[in-house]
Amino acid sequence: MQPRFIQSTAPKVSLVEILAGTIPRALALFFGGFTLLNLAGSLWRSNFDANLWWIDLRALPEMPATMLLLLASLCLLSFAVRPPRSVWRRLLTVSSVGLVAATALWNTLEFYQLLIHGLVRPLLPVPLSLLVFASLLVVLRAASRPARPCSPAKTSLGVLTILALCLVGFPVAQMVCFGNTDYRRPADVAVVFGARTYVDGRPSDALADRVRTACQLYRDGLVKKLIFSGGPGDGAVHETESMRRLALRLGVKSEDILTDTAGLNTQATVKNTEALFARLNAHRILVVSHFYHLPRIKLAYQRSGWDVYTVPAKESYFLRQIPYSMAREVPAMWVYYLRPLLS
Repeated sequence: MQPRFIQSTAPKVSLVEILAGTIPRALALFFGGFTLLNLAGSLWRSNFDANLWWIDLRALPEMPATMLLLLASLCLLSFAVRPPRSVWRRLLTVSSVGLVAATALWNTLEFYQLLIHGLVRPLLPVPLSLLVFASLLVVLRAASRPARPCSPAKTSLGVLTILALCLVGFPVAQMVCFGNTDYRRPADVAVVFGARTYVDGRPSDALADRVRTACQLYRDGLVKKLIFSGGPGDGAVHETESMRRLALRLGVKSEDILTDTAGLNTQATVKNTEALFARLNAHRILVVSHFYHLPRIKLAYQRSGWDVYTVPAKESYFLRQIPYSMAREVPAMWVYYLRPLLS
């Protein structure tokens, strides 16, 4: 038996206590870092700021909104690195983050107001702003209390692990919440993004779902023109030709169909369709693709100065490749997000 004077007196920390200390700090690190990067990036590249993807402060004048986000991001990062011990730091953190949390709650109420009036059609009636509000409440609860002692090594490992989960979870939440919400409304044109076309010229089920959804918009009188964008098929029939043939069978007039045969990827489609928008004098745009693809499409158009409305393709059945497609979209979303800073 060890002598009493050399026995460890350090209190044991349970897993629950470790999580209680690491989850709020990881959330603060993610939201604080993402916000500050957006603000800094906007100084380097126009239209880079993507803070609208998690918080909508457009009800405030631009300067006060920017200052609030800057203060909140610095307080969040400061909390993530070293939780506040002084009263003034705690008050500053709670007040700034609390204002942002209140805004997220207001965004949530606005979403449900739009839902009641039928202006949005979500698959799941849970907006991303509600998840943001819940996350900020976790941070506020931890920031308003004295910091608990914990092993620095365990804390750092826990924060980095949960941060990695946030980097995956944020794009997934965008796909599930935003991507699955139908924002259809009267517009000038709908852009349909291509997918695989088989050797015999038949559209894949994914492509057929997208075309059928766009044709329904056309038949409902929401759009007068359709733009089909894609690349080469598996055989001699181009993706856009396969899309055009199906649309003609579904009642779309030939003169109301435009094609972009150089839409080899999302960014190419965005660039190519901008010229078609000018040709059609189009200002309000709908875009149709599968739900997992829509957040990246929205981001790409937003970066080009276009505020498009997204419509998820109505699936005839659950496609087996959807889990793989969602997993692929996670890094693709971050690549598209960071691309303006790297180019």
